[in-house]
Amino acid sequence: MDRPVPSAPKRTPLTVSMGTTGMPAVQHQLPTVEEVSAGGIVVDTTKDSLDVAIIARLNRGGRLEWCLPKGHPEGVENSEEAAIREIAEETGIEGRIVSALGSIDYWFTVSGHRVHKTVHHFLLIATGGYLTIENDPDHEAVDVAWVPLQELGRRLSFPNERRIADLAREVLPEHL
Repeated sequence: MDRPVPSAPKRTPLTVSMGTTGMPAVQHQLPTVEEVSAGGIVVDTTKDSLDVAIIARLNRGGRLEWCLPKGHPEGVENSEEAAIREIAEETGIEGRIVSALGSIDYWFTVSGHRVHKTVHHFLLIATGGYLTIENDPDHEAVDVAWVPLQELGRRLSFPNERRIADLAREVLPEHL
């Protein structure tokens, strides 16, 4: 008797669950909105510590969270263009993309609807600018800091962004 051949395990995309857990079943009947953002890791390669610009935001509960800069594409921008612009707006640092780092998707509930958000991350080399949050049009960033690449994982608030930082450490040597 022939046995069925087991199929290869399916690869699960890099994801994180955010928002309320154990939601009542009625929550799943909320309308769903798809959102896309882009951002990433911009590295100052002129320093031996390979500093990365990160931002702090206040979450809905008022807690400070350190994260990678990111935001929504505007107009006809593609993800790469949006990442460059968003990083510059939120950190003050201009950069050029040297590699894609992957995407993260997650779900959360807000204002009577569920949001499925996909964030595309890129690795950028800093080309100019100075740290500031003054150019952030949405005023989401409340602080900005340079963090050595080796310490980045300890500073980022979200596990999914720490995995993106790990990927950046792996691929950066190819671009130095």
